[in-house]
Amino acid sequence: MEILDEIKKDYVRDLLQKGKRADDRKLDEYRKITLERNPLSSAEGSAICRLGNTQVLVSAKIDAVEPFADRPTEGVLSTNCELLPLAFPAFESGPPSEDSIELARVVDRGIRSSETLDLNSMVIEGGEGKVWGVYLDIYVLDYDGNFFDASTLAAMSSLMSASFPKFEDGKVIHEPAKPLGLKSKVVSCTVSNFGDKKVIDPSYDEEIAAESRITIATTEETLCAMQKGKRGSLTKDEVLGLIDIAFQKGAELRAYL
Repeated sequence: MEILDEIKKDYVRDLLQKGKRADDRKLDEYRKITLERNPLSSAEGSAICRLGNTQVLVSAKIDAVEPFADRPTEGVLSTNCELLPLAFPAFESGPPSEDSIELARVVDRGIRSSETLDLNSMVIEGGEGKVWGVYLDIYVLDYDGNFFDASTLAAMSSLMSASFPKFEDGKVIHEPAKPLGLKSKVVSCTVSNFGDKKVIDPSYDEEIAAESRITIATTEETLCAMQKGKRGSLTKDEVLGLIDIAFQKGAELRAYL
């Protein structure tokens, strides 16, 4: 596997020096994107995002929970991720890996920092101090690079299709009662860095060959979060330029929502 990866790295880098990619995309071009909303009937909201050969399922479950002790008037948002072994040979069952923890945190941070979900409005009337808890579960079903952008799209789509359930006589009745009232649409744009070449929506081969990676989450008007990966560095001017690109690509991605 390691020898094969080294061969792939050299091939990808040689192509990029000629301004080309293995799948004939432009450097700033996304793979084909499709979104399927509500494939699961057991969740308040769900979505499958297919980004090229990468496929991610996200479910949004909502329940009445106790608030955090230091935030008694706020609802709860929790994001978890599972990299299913069937999705990629290197994914293993067991405790969460570093990659799954990073993916969950990147998606959670973008949504949380955007404040698109108003946690302060999630106190349950007549719930004796309980609040709504929104639980996002990310499942990577097929992996060929860039599960960050696919997961963010699927997470936002699942939230947009979800509604708060009813709360009657101290019990949660899982029937749609009220939309979540999202304030904005959060998307992320992931870029792999190859020195003077920057590649949007990297495939797996491009990810392993890159010097560094950055994922930038935005709303229509706001920069929400950034996450850098791998050892290579980016200059201040490069980061600022990539933020501009993230806003431009964000408009394309939001059209799918």
